[in-house]
Amino acid sequence: MTDTPPAPKRRAARKPAPETVQPAPAPQPGWLARYGVQAALALSVVALGLAAWASFGGGFETRVRTYLVANPQILDEMVQARDQQAASQRIDRLNAGIAALPQVLEPGPGEPVFGPPDAAVTVVEYFDYRCPYCKTAAPGVMELMRAHPDVRFVFREWPILDAGTSTVSQHAARAALVAHSQGKYLAVHQALMAEGALSHEAIDRILAENGVDTGPDGAALNAPSVSRILADVQAGAGAVGMDGTPTFFINGQASASNAPEAIAQAIAAAR
Repeated sequence: MTDTPPAPKRRAARKPAPETVQPAPAPQPGWLARYGVQAALALSVVALGLAAWASFGGGFETRVRTYLVANPQILDEMVQARDQQAASQRIDRLNAGIAALPQVLEPGPGEPVFGPPDAAVTVVEYFDYRCPYCKTAAPGVMELMRAHPDVRFVFREWPILDAGTSTVSQHAARAALVAHSQGKYLAVHQALMAEGALSHEAIDRILAENGVDTGPDGAALNAPSVSRILADVQAGAGAVGMDGTPTFFINGQASASNAPEAIAQAIAAAR
């Protein structure tokens, strides 16, 4: 059984569905919390530079220190440049991995896929239901589906945020795949993304509210077909060096941004 793809929506109506309101932006943390280790590295570089130049005398160290104190934004620029370089290197690495193993992006049996099978453009998203960035992007992805009915969208359940004895991400991914087998994926997917405090109880409630039958003692959640999908996704992601969620690919090219506007631009460029 398959879900019914979302109906096309007029371009003028650009706001998310009521049940998938985007969460408010989180408060900005302090400078040290934002930059952490990278800031420490930047400070170390400056310190080393000062130490080296001090040997030349002539008050250079004093002048540099005075300049940095008067222009602290330089440290921000250093960290931003480092982040941009790391992000660019990550995209290059992912694209090289996919170029070597393009079959990794091909959907397997039982995976949630929407849109024409012969679509000229395919968007693949790797995500975890506990990932805050995935939750923020989710309403925009639904809007993209409505705005581009000729594009194929592949939803890759990749539960990687469980830690210790927690299995919430795994439970959510299995729940969504069972919902897909019963033609109820999109409703459950959106509800899971909209749930702020995801837990086993919340997941089970969402399944019940959407009429998903998990069988005696939830046996469907541990079905071999569900386990196979998750194992295949994990193996493929590892093979190409994927390292975080959400990660989007448009026609085999990794997106440098998770913003729906950037994904829309990539779709237009790939047509």
